[in-house]
Amino acid sequence: MRLNQQKPTGLPQSPDAGSIGAMNARSNRRAKGYLGDQHRKFLVVVDDTPECLVALRYASRRALHTGGGVMLLILISPADFQHWLGVEQVMRDEAEDEARAVLEKFAGEVQAVAGITPELVIRHGSATNEIVNLIEEDEAIAILVLGAGTEAEGPGPLVSMIAGALSGTFPVPVTIVPGDLADADIEALA
Repeated sequence: MRLNQQKPTGLPQSPDAGSIGAMNARSNRRAKGYLGDQHRKFLVVVDDTPECLVALRYASRRALHTGGGVMLLILISPADFQHWLGVEQVMRDEAEDEARAVLEKFAGEVQAVAGITPELVIRHGSATNEIVNLIEEDEAIAILVLGAGTEAEGPGPLVSMIAGALSGTFPVPVTIVPGDLADADIEALA
């Protein structure tokens, strides 16, 4: 498993027309299948929610059935490190160690469900910015797969943001998987 760890690169809060045009050009290239020898990747943002596991299983089975790959992304919020410099570094290191452990656990699930070795990525920064940055950097990412929460609070903040405010300009298609899908349902759909 390859662990790709990058620091935030800082996407502008509201892209200008030029960057939206560039995103659309890359999206069109992905949609038309111009990936060369690369397999398309299903990107899954992992966290500690039950719906994440459902999204992961769906993406894994879908990748297996279509000859694709799986990329697992875990995000570390910079807001978690608002302390003195020495304490901040220790907290950052602990957060990265914890993130690696979570990624390894989910990578094992992808292996068990589909026999695919996923690509593992840790990013620091705001969720939407880092997801878009990663998609822009890796043209093989063809689909973002998210799990929707089943609680009364709604589908979750990331699903709400991407399916709402960003839905018209998001650089790749987004698959939102209901968080309560059974494994048999996932197999039938993927």
